[in-house]
Amino acid sequence: MNKMTNTLRSAIQRHTHDGHGALASAPPQYGPPHSISPPNRAELADDAGSGRRSVSSPLLPLGRALHAYNYRHITPTPATHARVNARPGNAWAHDLNGALGWSRPFREDVIPSSIFRLMHEADILAPHQDGWRSVLRASTLGDRIYFHSAWPTTADDAVFFGPDTYRYVQAMWDHVDRQDQPIRRAVDIGAGSGAGAIELALRLPQAEVIAVDINPKALALTRINAELAGVSVEVRHSNLLAEVPGGFDLIVANPPYMQDTGPRAYRHGGGKLGTGLSLDIIATALQRLNPGGTLLLYTGTPIVSGTSLLLEAARPLLEAGECQWHYRELDPDVFGEELESEVYAEVDRIAVVVLTLEEEPAG
Repeated sequence: MNKMTNTLRSAIQRHTHDGHGALASAPPQYGPPHSISPPNRAELADDAGSGRRSVSSPLLPLGRALHAYNYRHITPTPATHARVNARPGNAWAHDLNGALGWSRPFREDVIPSSIFRLMHEADILAPHQDGWRSVLRASTLGDRIYFHSAWPTTADDAVFFGPDTYRYVQAMWDHVDRQDQPIRRAVDIGAGSGAGAIELALRLPQAEVIAVDINPKALALTRINAELAGVSVEVRHSNLLAEVPGGFDLIVANPPYMQDTGPRAYRHGGGKLGTGLSLDIIATALQRLNPGGTLLLYTGTPIVSGTSLLLEAARPLLEAGECQWHYRELDPDVFGEELESEVYAEVDRIAVVVLTLEEEPAG
């Protein structure tokens, strides 16, 4: 594990004292405390407390049945979702994609009877007028099915999957494919639906891959989605890496980066205009990466008067560490509708960025 220099230790302490919380003994909460239990449809058997669990859930036969039906759904942004569903004729679903992908209410006769039975057994149906609505969505990445929260994702413990997920996974693939150092142990911080950790495990079948989150629903769905993908992922409840010991060859993260008034944990980044959690992840990586290890941080940042607030705040941490780093904009303008809110009144745009850092190799 990387030993901190005095300069880096001072930089992390300054970051902590700026209001983002301690990172070692008392890491910052990046969402409200959760008292909501995982979905009762996910029956999880602990395997000696290791974080690896055998999964027995009615969602598994449903996911396999959807795969057999060649189900496909690419999830758009919430704004696009709302616009498409508001079109004439889209108030109710007419097929399986409308019911499970677009989260539209549906009547039993518009989807295959076997799928309806499996949805009922999985306890994901809620009555809606003279029909039903699914409380989960199913999205696809390649030929893999990921269950996550239904639209609209208004609950504070919603499990998100969307365009950021697709971009994050592509950035992660590109990063891993360029690595020369062996990756034996990797972790996805704030795993959500588990897509990052699962796709990483598929790419690195010999590595130990860990998924961490503070949301019990996210942990339950990550286990189910990993089982559907046929990969072994260790799933742990942890705020950052506080409850996961040891060093890592690779840390990946796609954290919340918005300033959400809810605040919803999957969306609210904390700190100054949503940058707090991303800064905490950088500081954590500088403490926990093995020599030669790398961080891939896919996140967003407000741009104010041409300046990235995230980069401006992260630079002292990065320059104090014994690492090489690179920062680039991946998409210069996302969530433009947020600029109409008072909290973003001084923001020019919100950009999606990728920040990578690499610890100096040993010796």
